Amino acid sequence: MENNETKGSGNNPNQPDQPNQSNQKPNGKRRFNLMWIYVILFAVLIGVNFFGRGSVTPQEDIDQGKLIELLKKEEVGKIELVNREDAEIYLNKKGLAIYFPDATTNADGITEYPNYSYKIGSLERFEEMVENAQKDVSNPVYISNVRRNNWMGSIFEWLIPLALLAVFYIVLIRGMGRSMGGGAGSIFNIGKSRAQLYDKNSSNVNVTFKDVAGLEEAKVEIMEVVDFLKNPEKYTKLGGKIPKGVLLVGPPGTGKTLLAKSVAGEANVPFFSLSGSDFVEMFVGVGASRVRDLFNNAKSKAPCIIFIDEIDAIGRARGKSAITGGNDERESTLNQLLTEMDGFGTNSGVIVLAATNRADILDKALLRAGRFDRQIYVELPDIVGRKEIFEVHMRGLKLGNDVDKDFLAKQTPGFSGADIANVCNEAALMAARKGKEEIDKQDFLDAVDRIIGGLEKKNKIISPEEKKVIAFHEAGHATTSWLLQFAHPLVKVTIVPRGNSLGAAWYLPEERQITTKEQMYQEMIATLGGRAAEQVVFGQISTGALSDLEKVTKQAFAMVTYYGLDEEIGNLSYYDSTGQQDYSLTKPFSEKTAETIDQRVSFIVEKAYKDAVAILTDHREGLSELANKLIEEEVIFGEDLERIFGKRPWGNSEDEKLKNAALKAAESQAENQPENKPENA
Repeated sequence: MENNETKGSGNNPNQPDQPNQSNQKPNGKRRFNLMWIYVILFAVLIGVNFFGRGSVTPQEDIDQGKLIELLKKEEVGKIELVNREDAEIYLNKKGLAIYFPDATTNADGITEYPNYSYKIGSLERFEEMVENAQKDVSNPVYISNVRRNNWMGSIFEWLIPLALLAVFYIVLIRGMGRSMGGGAGSIFNIGKSRAQLYDKNSSNVNVTFKDVAGLEEAKVEIMEVVDFLKNPEKYTKLGGKIPKGVLLVGPPGTGKTLLAKSVAGEANVPFFSLSGSDFVEMFVGVGASRVRDLFNNAKSKAPCIIFIDEIDAIGRARGKSAITGGNDERESTLNQLLTEMDGFGTNSGVIVLAATNRADILDKALLRAGRFDRQIYVELPDIVGRKEIFEVHMRGLKLGNDVDKDFLAKQTPGFSGADIANVCNEAALMAARKGKEEIDKQDFLDAVDRIIGGLEKKNKIISPEEKKVIAFHEAGHATTSWLLQFAHPLVKVTIVPRGNSLGAAWYLPEERQITTKEQMYQEMIATLGGRAAEQVVFGQISTGALSDLEKVTKQAFAMVTYYGLDEEIGNLSYYDSTGQQDYSLTKPFSEKTAETIDQRVSFIVEKAYKDAVAILTDHREGLSELANKLIEEEVIFGEDLERIFGKRPWGNSEDEKLKNAALKAAESQAENQPENKPENA
């Protein structure tokens, strides 16, 4: 018993500290098992069936003919009609001597219990039959009526329905409690918090700060939060106050939840974890009740941390929904959360850690200082961060000698930490599928291709004419991107169908924080290079440029309406970062301005298309050579473009030098930096 009681601490979301056994109370006494109720009911049923009527001798059923025969032969001593339903036949000495010679008789010469039983149909017909059978009998037997009350049977008739209703009620309530998340299997606990508790004795979380890579700035902030709780006097002795809330904001897959897991693994304080959707319920007031219960549990275990993942499920700005009013359940939950975080009562020793990728829709009252004092932006990793993330996820992999983390970091621009983890896992699966003993460089490249473009469909039927159009389309993209200064240089082009696309191209985008008008415009030219190649070579265009047209249309619209990069519209931006325009009935510009926007967007796109046609017309021979090689080999690389068109006049050597220098500087800084402790952060 001692071994069982030490396991499973903290696994119950409502009462994390209770023992793991479901049949024991917190004080060690055994709980009452509901199965005993079923056993008792079954025993009562058996007892009533066997002992409800008392101990009687076996009776034989008699038919009408034999009963008439016994009456005519004067072998019947007594007939009792019980409750006007059953007739009990008692034989006299003459009949007993013939049929029951060993029977014991009383003073009247009959047995104590009936010898035969007869089920009557109609009382009148039964009396008439007995009377007719004894017409010639000197001493006829008369029917005597007897009324008997079966108390056990009556009680049992009432007991069975009540017992069935009780069992049905218990099973129904238990099922509702489990399906509605009421906690402890009861609907009466539906307002309890569903947060899962992790503490220093919990083995469910083994993630530490060493497992978080590429987020150095965010780690410093998070490590300081942990230090607030470990050494509060270090900060309070100067009069400072511990922050009440920290909000992690960033794109999906950047590691917000991973940072929270590392806090749970590093902090020696209780850690409550739950999702924003855990507060949402169809019943009015349940969400607010769960918020109150969560903070009551947290205050009882202070100092502690509460982590709410995807807080936008309940933190959306109030009053923005046109369907539900101010009494919306979600808004009531948010109001209670605002009160608990910074209301009239004190909330010392409890830090709220939350994560979302939609901070723009959160309520302003939730984001103000005093509730979420700090907002940590967890952004996509740069080339240095991607290398560190690859190192973390490659720890348990058997790698070949040709695997270069720097090369993989360069080949995965824009990848989040979750994407890189997926790349490593896909590379391992591909190597295992091929029967390899190690994961080599090509496996990682194939994994990147599969994640970006989808699964190869080599068996897809494509006619030679379609294949030629696809080849020139992809060659047009490659040619224009190679010949433009600010377009992204090509890495690989393939006409093997992948996913929903008939061809795919991989580029190495430059990692920059701001983009100029010329850079955006040249990217649009490269995007329209595929359709322009079809026009130059075949004199007609196809439907294969749908995604390209969608991309350039959005880019042109952003240039005109968001970034103020158009001369006619001027330095105006109609972008609303607060999201209030989504609920507005009118546009923030006039109809004349809308017409001008449409004209300018169309002008920019058509001008980019004409420039793409001009570039491909001037390099028609190189375009044809590149497309023919693509038709022949199905895959071409940047080296093929360099051989056909020569090196890019602008080159990438300086960019590579800068990237390598930054990479080496970051590595040397990491080597010289002391251990990542909150005191040195």
